[in-house]
Amino acid sequence: MANGVIINADVQKGTIDRNIYGHFAEHLGRCIYEGLWVGEDSAIPNTNGIRNDVLEALRKLSIPVLRWPGGCFADEYHWKDGIGPREQRKRMVNTHWGGVVENNHFGTHEFLMLCEMLGAEPYINGNVGSGTVQEMSEWVEYVTFDGESPMADLRRKNGREKPWSLKYFAVGNENWGCGGNMRPEFYADLYRQFQTYVRNYGSNKIYKIACGANSFDYNWTEVLMRQAGKLLHGLSLHYYTVPKTWADKGAATGFPVSEWYSTLQATLRMEELLTKHSAIMDQYDPDKRVGLIVDEWGTWYNVEPGTNPGFLYQQNTIRDAVVAGINFNLFHKHCERVRMANIAQTINVLQAMILTEGAQMALTPTYHVFDMFKVHQDAAALDVHVSTDMLEDEGGALPQISASASKAADGTIHVSLCNLSHDSSADVAIDLRGTGGIGFVDGTVLTADAMDAHNTFEKPDAVKPAPFGSVTGQGSRLSASLPPMSVVVLAIKA
Repeated sequence: MANGVIINADVQKGTIDRNIYGHFAEHLGRCIYEGLWVGEDSAIPNTNGIRNDVLEALRKLSIPVLRWPGGCFADEYHWKDGIGPREQRKRMVNTHWGGVVENNHFGTHEFLMLCEMLGAEPYINGNVGSGTVQEMSEWVEYVTFDGESPMADLRRKNGREKPWSLKYFAVGNENWGCGGNMRPEFYADLYRQFQTYVRNYGSNKIYKIACGANSFDYNWTEVLMRQAGKLLHGLSLHYYTVPKTWADKGAATGFPVSEWYSTLQATLRMEELLTKHSAIMDQYDPDKRVGLIVDEWGTWYNVEPGTNPGFLYQQNTIRDAVVAGINFNLFHKHCERVRMANIAQTINVLQAMILTEGAQMALTPTYHVFDMFKVHQDAAALDVHVSTDMLEDEGGALPQISASASKAADGTIHVSLCNLSHDSSADVAIDLRGTGGIGFVDGTVLTADAMDAHNTFEKPDAVKPAPFGSVTGQGSRLSASLPPMSVVVLAIKA
């Protein structure tokens, strides 16, 4: 079989919600502290405590939405500990992540300031596991109410006269696990109760997100949709790509070929998850009113040797870039149901965009995929049919090619392609139908010479995008030669 992609440019399958390119920043390891927040007195150049180099890099990605404060941390976080004069804020032990002291210097005001700096919508995850209905209700009131009330007055006392806009709010996180080890029936009832008090104040309308399933727990989705579906706007899904087992996840670098393929095999299972969870949701919500919110996804390996096991710090290679490209292509395909996704996590944790060490910063291969793919934000997903050679591995066969396409408001068609082979190039025939032919093609490629090629503080540009010249066209047909382990984005003017 040859590798071929048919794109029906006149058949649109929905809109690729910009929030599919969302991010997640938890109080975990060095994501918040050092990664984002250094404080106003830091020697690292910063704006109101947010480090400037990271801020500039994240702005370039056009981050649409940022989820905070967790994660597991969310269900032990009490928001009033993180407001007011910083020197007076309570200190706590971060029991989930490394047992370190959390000084609460980065709280509600700092997070919402960061979102304003980034031009991103804030997505706050409320505390159900160890919190109360009143606590959650008051947090929403503190952030969004413009009238006279104890919480609005407290916000003003703390320096913010006008309320913020808050669109996305989650009622709990992983309540099947670290958020309380609940049964779906119990959580569904709690969700019904808590969400009642997540109120809309003035013109602020909150999109309420319920805790959804852990990976393949389809019963959780069925129970939540049956018992609470009419009271939620979004249902979350968490799935991590793990090459081996949870006890020994495999290394981020220095891994064998078998783990290149087991990683890609694992990440391709996202297709099964999106298909089956969507099918259950369709039974209760055939009009697709409720969004599937994949607010934790990405690779999870053993931590880097010598680092705190609770900090989840791992390197990020060309393998992670291919994983990101595959997942985005799947989210595009399922965009009628998938309304948001949040990579875990933004900085220094798991499949990060950015790594820092003191004042040093490096962009990861995954960062570059987000930058290349941002052209798909809010574009129309096109009808795409892929025929592909199969790669044989001891774990089974997997497709060599992953692809998706979209049409931007100005008519530009963007095609994203991944070559999953670690050692073979892929010649791909692209048939662009429903247009008057191809007028202009430009392309960008991200690839490397080694499976674990990555960027370091000493060599920050070892893996970076380059112009893609291996594409030719005639009429409505293109031929592209994809290097091994590569991610390519083409921009086509019809």
